[in-house]
Amino acid sequence: MSNIAIRPAAATDLDRITEIYADAVTHGTASYELEPPGRAEMGNRFDSLAAGGFPYLVAEKDGIVLGYAYAGPFRPRPAYRFVIEDSVYVAPEAKGQGVGFLLMQALIEAARLPGFRQIIAVIGDGHADSASVRLHEKLGFRHSGRLEGSGYKHGRWLDTVFMQLPLNGGALLPPDPDSLPERKFREGKRN
Repeated sequence: MSNIAIRPAAATDLDRITEIYADAVTHGTASYELEPPGRAEMGNRFDSLAAGGFPYLVAEKDGIVLGYAYAGPFRPRPAYRFVIEDSVYVAPEAKGQGVGFLLMQALIEAARLPGFRQIIAVIGDGHADSASVRLHEKLGFRHSGRLEGSGYKHGRWLDTVFMQLPLNGGALLPPDPDSLPERKFREGKRN
């Protein structure tokens, strides 16, 4: 774990990111997609997040991307502008090595800096001993809901777990008028 570097993702990482996500979609239950998106679609998703100023990170060791994490809008309505949803995926050969933890630590800080107030984790197949639930608990996320039998994949019904982590005072303080979400909102109203 000591030689793992966390850095902003670049377009040159998208082939590897697409591979990692394809494995998660094909073999896992964290994503409720049933068919892995291709490189072009993953590029569109990356470009959309980058254009919105959302954090997108990779974990790299010896020049090989081992995982990635990003945050994007939780919901499109403007009142949700201070809330983001996280995603983290680790290559099969790197699981259990702390890559997800390092990515999420860096993602939390990257979300704090522009002034977001809540990170929501929407965890597919969110049973109590799932690696994603344990990871988010370890990072201070609290459980905030469960949708039972909300996904059907690999021949079984899956629960979706919601967890959240307040940032920058969460809901205890008014929004920062200089935060990225507030600035983008004001810019959008002018256009």
